[in-house]
Amino acid sequence: MAPDPEQPTLSSLGKVGKSSGEIGGVEEPLLNGGTHTSENYSLASAIFPFLFPALGGLLYGYDIGSTSCATISIQTSGSLYGALIGSVLAFNIADFLGRRRELILAAFLYLVGALVTALAPVFAVMVIGRFVFGIGIGLAMHAAPMYIAETAPSHIRGQLISLKEFFIVLGMVGGYGIGSLLVDTVAGWRYMYVASTPLAVIMGIGMWWLPASPRWLLLRAIQGKGSMQELRETAICCLCRLRGEAIGDTAPAKVDEILAELAVVGEEKEVALTEVFRGKCLKALTIGAGLVLFQQITGQPSVLYYAASILQSAGFSAASDATRVSILIGLFKLIMTGTAVLVVDRLGRRPLLLGGVSGMVISLFLLGSYYIFLDDVPVVAVAALLLYVGCYQLSFGPIGWLMISEIFPLRLRGRGLGIAVLVNFGANALVTFTFSPLKALLGAGILFYAFGVIAVLSLLFIFFIVPETKGLTLEEIEAKCL
Repeated sequence: MAPDPEQPTLSSLGKVGKSSGEIGGVEEPLLNGGTHTSENYSLASAIFPFLFPALGGLLYGYDIGSTSCATISIQTSGSLYGALIGSVLAFNIADFLGRRRELILAAFLYLVGALVTALAPVFAVMVIGRFVFGIGIGLAMHAAPMYIAETAPSHIRGQLISLKEFFIVLGMVGGYGIGSLLVDTVAGWRYMYVASTPLAVIMGIGMWWLPASPRWLLLRAIQGKGSMQELRETAICCLCRLRGEAIGDTAPAKVDEILAELAVVGEEKEVALTEVFRGKCLKALTIGAGLVLFQQITGQPSVLYYAASILQSAGFSAASDATRVSILIGLFKLIMTGTAVLVVDRLGRRPLLLGGVSGMVISLFLLGSYYIFLDDVPVVAVAALLLYVGCYQLSFGPIGWLMISEIFPLRLRGRGLGIAVLVNFGANALVTFTFSPLKALLGAGILFYAFGVIAVLSLLFIFFIVPETKGLTLEEIEAKCL
């Protein structure tokens, strides 16, 4: 397929970008009646503001993969409880700390949690280490999509945030790979967890080096939480670092443009706790939390956290064999996520969600039918499993995290996204811990049918509730979609 000339490819990130408001060379008006300034940027400047936050996703994915292997020899889910606590903490500290410092804190907790787990002398200490690592997950998965969304050029924002999901899957493959090498080693789980520490150090150093989010600085400026002039000048300097030399002398105009749009949509108002549950934020919360809820309750966590155990029950009796098959599934997920990354800013969010979830519905009913009627045709189960995994990675996998990073108004983004992440990990925990009891009670066939019905409901939710945000600035999303 020939590339769309109006949309950049990953290989063209270093070229001068066009404003997200430009269509066919004509600039769309600003919300306050002006016109958009050009979003020029260079390749090097676009890479690092994405890469270091995305390492938080890589470490999360690695934890999923390594834990899937480690649960064959040890049983602990402390990181999931920690992620829930991290999401609660993020709700209260996100706007105070800012996106950058929240990610620095997450990197520190990743490092401490991994070291405590790996060096734990007794089981209780290991659980504490997993819990601390989990808090890092909660903070990182809250702050990373916000930082990327607020610093990325508008017309490649979808690609970059979706690429964070690619990093999560890449981490899973790495976790499965290292786990397959160590699963039969005595106390191999210690080496699995300590292997993540270098990435945590790199993430922390990288986030320390990166500038703060200009939008976060401007939010503080218009809410009177510092000198307007000083915060504006700091935002200009941060924007210049984020865009590189290609931005030229347009940074002050771009900052003033963002300030003007924030004023038009009313971002100067102080946030009250109850405001999260009414008006624009309630609509955003319905969209964002609904997406990440359906992302989890369609059965995905059971495959992710217990992939090796599920494969063992399917006939791969040796733990190492099951883990190696998990690697192959992970590689397939990686390919499908990469496909979503390449097309998300060309096709849009809704088409990928509607098409992908439709495929998930078909695959779930096929899996249910296999366990009830077609147990002598294993090719049905294999095809359905691959269809499910592929469609999930085209839709809920990357688009769920993308939408929650875009949809919330700036002054409520920290708290709103905190609630969405809490819903995500809460639903993850619910499905993870109820899968085995429900499977024993209902049988695999009925359970997959139930997941299929939930997927149908999610399809209706997407069709009637979820808006298209392709090509819009974050301020335009607030004005036009909420």
